[in-house]
Amino acid sequence: METTFVLFPGRHHVLTRFQAEYLRRWPDVTIVWAVTSANHENTKRNPVPYHRREAAIERFSVLTGLRSVVVPVFDTAPTERFAEVTLKNITVATGLELTPANTLVACSTPAVAALYTALGFSIAGVEAEITPEPARPWDVLLRLAAGDESWRELAHPATVDVFDRYQLVDSVRTVVNDPVVGAEGGLTATRNYRTYVEAFADSAARKWEQVHRHVRPGRIVDIGCGAGAVLELADREPALRESDLIGVEIARHLYEECMHKKAQGVFDNANVFFYRRNVLGGAIFPERSIDTTLTFALTHEIWSYGDRWTSLRRFAQAIYDHTAPGGVWINSDVCGPDGRDRRVRLALDATDGANPATAREDLAELSPEEVAAYVGGLSTRARLDQFAVDFRFPFEYGPAGDAVELTLGAAMDYLTRKDYADNWLSETHEQFCGLEYADWKSLLADVGFEVDPASGTSRNDWIIDNRIAPTASLATLDGTPLDWPVTHVLLVARRPFNT
Repeated sequence: METTFVLFPGRHHVLTRFQAEYLRRWPDVTIVWAVTSANHENTKRNPVPYHRREAAIERFSVLTGLRSVVVPVFDTAPTERFAEVTLKNITVATGLELTPANTLVACSTPAVAALYTALGFSIAGVEAEITPEPARPWDVLLRLAAGDESWRELAHPATVDVFDRYQLVDSVRTVVNDPVVGAEGGLTATRNYRTYVEAFADSAARKWEQVHRHVRPGRIVDIGCGAGAVLELADREPALRESDLIGVEIARHLYEECMHKKAQGVFDNANVFFYRRNVLGGAIFPERSIDTTLTFALTHEIWSYGDRWTSLRRFAQAIYDHTAPGGVWINSDVCGPDGRDRRVRLALDATDGANPATAREDLAELSPEEVAAYVGGLSTRARLDQFAVDFRFPFEYGPAGDAVELTLGAAMDYLTRKDYADNWLSETHEQFCGLEYADWKSLLADVGFEVDPASGTSRNDWIIDNRIAPTASLATLDGTPLDWPVTHVLLVARRPFNT
């Protein structure tokens, strides 16, 4: 075989000195770098964006004298046709036809190499054919993440140069070491983002109507902006046409949707910006630089996925710090009922579904579709037993005649989540009723905010009338019926002008 090309598939976050020496075996061929997961960035698996990886490869090629072609390959669902998909991507992007007759595949991952072998390609094992095996690129990146400066000696100068020039070292360390964000760049791997986006879009107009009168023009930030639905409405406000509209989102799927909307011209305001950041990782904006901060359905996630009170207070402090004097933080979220720790009796319908003898312990091993089907088939009473197994915030409950006895907060946590079968394992990782209104007022005052009189709690009567009341009822321990408590809070918190 007369080799014309060496195909080098991989994520290529880090290039190594070893790779440079290895690839010099073929000085007169074209190295085709198939950069996989090219549409992913800022995740544990893919902390470096494609355009920075491409820049490092081009720099590497200049410094080594190798001729290279760089091709982005978007992430795909696991498939045995991955090698074929990659080859087709290369042909579409470059016009090159890589065949077993003209191409050698350089690959150190046995499972991937096997896919190319099955197509008839010869394999060069790179690190895998050397004894003792040299540090692989991912090992070098993990050294960087751990603060081990030996990564600079193992990485090729091209990578070191790009990482230093674009200040990637700190961002890679933050992403790889993040205790909250999952491997794919979200708070949870079990959320159905399509359902989530649709639900948030449907409620955006109601949310904006609730808060727009409290917005102070200037630099306006929506933290946890989802797919940007609220910012779309802010973009249409004549009074905000001179404002900067800034969205911050952690979930890759949602951030990408925001960027897609911007690229498609959804926003008229030229000063619309989106950032992919984890708000639990520290300050995002300079002190006293933001006029309005919006958070919708976010703070209960910070409470749930972080360290509860500690994480939420740190978040509130970060918002206070970046708020300009006279600026405002507007927070709309779920809320625990007043007196959430008092014990109540909860009667639940046991005739509207199956009533297995015991709750299942293995839902995490099932597909999302299987979880939804199983949970959706349970009675309201049996679903409480399953909720107690899957809920990350343990609570005690026991029989009380034909009802169960538990705290009011635990009862409302279950009742406000019981109908989310499609996202069951995501919803049961979050606590809606961790704080009641008095806790919120205390927290805001503690960090320095003044609570505007427009703040207060409310009850979503649609949820009560359509989801909760038809299958459940509340009573005191002596059987006196209880009205349904509040479910949501609106907090308008202002930083005083003199601070």
